[in-house]
Amino acid sequence: MNRRELIAALAGLTTAGVAAAQESTSAQDALPTPTPTPTPTPTPGPGNLITDVDGLRVGQAQDESVRTGVTIILPDSPAVAAVDIRGGGPASRETDVLKPENLVQEVDGILLSGGSVYGLACADGVAAWMGARNRGFSLRPAPGVPPSPILPTACLYDLANGGDKSWGESPPYRELGVAAAESAATEFRLGTAGAGYGANSGGVKGGLGSASVVSSEGFTVGAITAVNSLGSAIAPGTKQFWAAPVEIGDEFGGLGAGELKAGPEVYRGDLSPRENTTLACVATDVALTRVELQRIAIMASDGMARALRPSHAPFDGDIVFALSTGKILVADVPRPVLALRLGALAADVLARAIARAVYEATAFAEGGNPAWRDL
Repeated sequence: MNRRELIAALAGLTTAGVAAAQESTSAQDALPTPTPTPTPTPTPGPGNLITDVDGLRVGQAQDESVRTGVTIILPDSPAVAAVDIRGGGPASRETDVLKPENLVQEVDGILLSGGSVYGLACADGVAAWMGARNRGFSLRPAPGVPPSPILPTACLYDLANGGDKSWGESPPYRELGVAAAESAATEFRLGTAGAGYGANSGGVKGGLGSASVVSSEGFTVGAITAVNSLGSAIAPGTKQFWAAPVEIGDEFGGLGAGELKAGPEVYRGDLSPRENTTLACVATDVALTRVELQRIAIMASDGMARALRPSHAPFDGDIVFALSTGKILVADVPRPVLALRLGALAADVLARAIARAVYEATAFAEGGNPAWRDL
């Protein structure tokens, strides 16, 4: 075959290939276009509260004259827990017990309180209350030997919020802890309530917030938070929440994210150093190990950073607990993938809970920071 014949043959093959491709394309055009599988829309649980997680109740108590309060997250039975501490000035109790190498892998409750170091006494009251009901850890149960309730506790600083702190040697937190435990239920109040009663946030009234989400597989993830932050939950010059991109429905006003922007060193409010803290607990009904929960707590802390600008300052006491009630066993998902998915949900749900805390808060009639709704 000479050169001219070779070129002609190649041209014929190319023409045939184009024709075949056109016929194939025509055949594909004749087929029905596949309908894309819709992405499930995330929905909150029935109450949009952390208690949508099966096996959890929440109790709260506050002292209006002192402008402080206590919140307890109370599992029906001991629950696996972990903690992530990001703030530079935490006030906490029994957080070391949550390290994975330590003996006790489950807790009897998580306590959030006002009062800074004084507020840690709320756990004394709850420990006595639980011990009297034979609830707590016992290595070798024996008659006449009370159990030891495991109650990790974190406190925020509300000592300078205008309330009457002249309590001398009798701060109210032990009694507030007992009252919170006795009031535990699946429904509870948001805003100016519980551990968030005396809280402030970035120049407006802070408070107690909660939210939940149900995954496409039916897992539930919830969060509760007491927001007493140096950073603001809302963007400078607007009423829009930094958490707006993850808002579900109009749970904190439905204002959207259209005006959200801020330049370097542009913040809302005064960043003068002072004692501020955001406390949180995220929870799920999926059975998890403490190591898995530790990763979820770390990921959930990013939700705090999404919702508050800035966060985790040297004088903040920011803490996120993570809790599993173990109601759902998952065997068909690789464990790291499961932790990833739950951690991502936890970060978003915590951001939403923070926005709800500020959105639901009401200002004190006797003075103090204005509420978001009054701006």
